[in-house]
Order: sequence, then structure tokens, then C-alpha cells
Amino acid sequence: MVLAHGFTGDLDRPQVRRAAHVLARHAAVVTFSFRGHGRSGGRSTVGDSEVLDLAAAVTWARSLGHSRVITLGFSMGGSVVLRHAGLHGLARLRARTTPEAAPGTNGGRTEARGGTQGAESAAAAVFAIPAAPSAASAPSAPAVPVPLSEADRVVAAGSRADRTDLVIAVSSPARWYYRGTAPMRRLHWLVTGRLGRTVGRLGFRTRIRPGDWDPVPLSPTALAPYIAPVPLLLVHGDRDPYFPLDHPRALQRAAGTHGELWIERGMGHAENATDEALLGRLWRWAERTGGTAGA
Repeated sequence: MVLAHGFTGDLDRPQVRRAAHVLARHAAVVTFSFRGHGRSGGRSTVGDSEVLDLAAAVTWARSLGHSRVITLGFSMGGSVVLRHAGLHGLARLRARTTPEAAPGTNGGRTEARGGTQGAESAAAAVFAIPAAPSAASAPSAPAVPVPLSEADRVVAAGSRADRTDLVIAVSSPARWYYRGTAPMRRLHWLVTGRLGRTVGRLGFRTRIRPGDWDPVPLSPTALAPYIAPVPLLLVHGDRDPYFPLDHPRALQRAAGTHGELWIERGMGHAENATDEALLGRLWRWAERTGGTAGA
């Protein structure tokens, strides 16, 4: 099981260590710090390039001999595990439905060229996004061209080694740029301004990359329909101060009949609110559900 922590967390945080300790009673557990967090290098992109970090952790887990890998993410980490699984699902679907995605081609990508031959713009890659299998219009819906971030492109073109077999997202946002609660307004101040990023670095050991996303990465809701057939569990507290219940419900709607949603009474947000009893239930669900190794 690979644990993906939330924003401003890292593998040394007590709540992450506690979750790893509890789950290690049942399975091998891999913890890591996302880029820009704790002792990891680089700068945080708040959910975009972090899919590359998760993919590397999954690949490393498989290199240790584990044939079945579960990804469990909290808050930002929850959005990352959803996006990671959805990008792989999207790639699988495109490989079956898009001739341009066949091996030996550019995978359906269109490159925008600048004045210098071979130079790509920031929004250079365009993916032809087919309708999700759960959509009523899937058989006849045309593929929609969507610009992908560099990280999304890399993960979507990845190998079987970095695919997950089962996904659990706890306290994940459904969409980007949400400012509907006071904690999220504070988080946006932390991310978007120079003073906020200084506070993040000195107070939370989190180095944040300045500037806006360009292009905006596909959101958890946009990618949730493509996670199937990989088993999916969404967990959210009814007292989450960051993301109200419309977030998990939007994710469940996007996943169609595939995703399972648990609304936990009295639960707050992410790792801090995930107690030992809930961790045990998550493991029992994973054990009961199985997974889609090799899917």
C-alpha cells in the first residue's frame, strides 16, 4: 500500500507515521514525501506534478516484488491518487478507441510549434479524450481535444509498472480553485502570494512553486469516470472544514456506478481525522474488494 499525504504533510508527520504503522499490521506500506514537502527536493505544484511522485512510488513498490499495489491518498494526496488512476484509465480507453494512440505514433498528441522548429509551447500537448465507458453517450460521442499538463501526459503514457490496482481517496477535493470555506481561502493565500509561500516554507516545511498552472491539469472529477475497472473508495467526513459534502458526491456522480462512497459521521479532514478504527475498515474493504492486477 502506497500512502499519499496531504498538502503541507510529509512522511515524518505523526499522523502519516501513525497511519503507516496501523496499516503495516496488514500489508507492506510505502510512505514518501511529495516534491517540495519535508525533506523532498523540488517545489510543490499542489496536485499537478505530484502524480509523477506517486507513479514513482508505485513503480518502486512493484520493484520490491509486490504484484498488487493499493494507493491511499489524503486531501491533496487523495486528488493525486484519483488523477493517477484516472490518467491510466484514460490511456487504456484511448488505446482501444483511438487509432492515433497505437504504438509507434505520437499517442494522439498535437504539438504546437513556435518560431524555433522543435520548440513546444506550455500548452503543446492536446489529448483526444473519448467519452467515459459509463456515459450514456459513450458509443457515439466524439473524442474531445483537451490540453494536458506535462505531468498528465507523462503519467498517461506510463507503463504497467506504475499503475495501481485499487484506489482509496480520503477527504479529496472534487475540483480546483475551491474557496468556499475559510481554511481553503487561507490555503489559497499560502499558495498564491510571496508572503504566503514564505510562511509555507518556514512554518510548514513546504516549498511551493510560484505561478499559475498552464495548462490546468485535469481535475479529479474529470478523471473519475476513467478509473473503472480499478476498484474505487471515496471517504469523506461530514464535519470536514475544508471541503463540504458536495465534493465527494460530485466525485461519486462522476465515477458513475463504479465508485463507493462512505460519509463518516463526526469526521473532520484527512490524516488528522482518520483514526485507527477507520484505517482498519479501509484495509478490510481493500482486502474484500481485491483489485485489478494487470488491468
